[in-house]
Amino acid sequence: MSPKIFLTGATGYIGGSVLHALVTAHPSYTITVLLRKTPPSFPSVYPNVKIVQGDYDSAEILAEQARKADIVVHNGDSDHEPSLTALLAGLTSKPTPSYLLHLSGTGILSDWASPAHLGTLNPKVYSDADPTDIATLASLPDDALHRGTEKLLFRAAAAHGEKVRIAIMCPPDIYGRGTGLGNTQSVFVRMFIADVRGAGNRPFYYGEGANARSWVHVEDLMKLYVRVVEAAVDNETSFSGPGEFPGYYFAGTQEHRHIDVARGIGRVLEREGVVADAEPVEVGLEVIDGMARHPRFPQLGRYLYASNSRTRAVRAGKAFGYKGEAPGLMESLEGDVLAALGR
Repeated sequence: MSPKIFLTGATGYIGGSVLHALVTAHPSYTITVLLRKTPPSFPSVYPNVKIVQGDYDSAEILAEQARKADIVVHNGDSDHEPSLTALLAGLTSKPTPSYLLHLSGTGILSDWASPAHLGTLNPKVYSDADPTDIATLASLPDDALHRGTEKLLFRAAAAHGEKVRIAIMCPPDIYGRGTGLGNTQSVFVRMFIADVRGAGNRPFYYGEGANARSWVHVEDLMKLYVRVVEAAVDNETSFSGPGEFPGYYFAGTQEHRHIDVARGIGRVLEREGVVADAEPVEVGLEVIDGMARHPRFPQLGRYLYASNSRTRAVRAGKAFGYKGEAPGLMESLEGDVLAALGR
């Protein structure tokens, strides 16, 4: 029997790419998506995908669709607690076990809130297969990114682990062109280019610029998504985590220092006449704090441009042989920059 999948975020950068990857790899899957607005081409591109109208505040719809599904792939707002609560309510009300794959991000492990390593290299590298690191995830402070929803997931895994098997897709910064019908661009390059104007129209860094972050090409991330969903379909024990914990998949395939990424973006911007000089300039923390303004995260600039978030996708490598196969970040920056510039 074809597995029944309920997927949210189907027009987002990640969610749209996940939908396309699943439909391409497994056209026999029965997939239902939640859409607030339906792109005009959606019915013709995905004629066998069922559409349910609603948004993340449509609690009854979310719970109902979760009850009907074997697998829920939640790619929506990673901080929206009511939608996750509704999905968990629907899944836990079923008599048979089901699966939940929730989208988070390795920003949960960023050191943005501590001045000790801003702009410098933090030696700590987290592994999704290390019990000590997973225990750290379970006890992060409430001001950590995505903490509200992740606490819901840890509680659900502890209370309903036999009924709802939970995995958390936790990618780092993502690059490359998405394959969905909505947004096809990642966040970092677009925001960095926009904030270049606040740094005297120059690429920029803070401190030494040696802060490092993990990265993954969207194509590699989609291969992992498909494999994790297949693990749920096949009822593999590799899907969820050990004991009362959800299973984390960090997904990174490489690591780069901020100053190197800034310099790479700068070279393309200089060639395109956007900046006069590709070489990054140092800016103060007060400048960084004025960048990437977000109402729910006032210090997003520190997170994006000054922090470390170093992870290793050990679990996916052991379970699925996961590794990076797409072009690396530095080889792909030109395409991402040109896309962000609309060229």
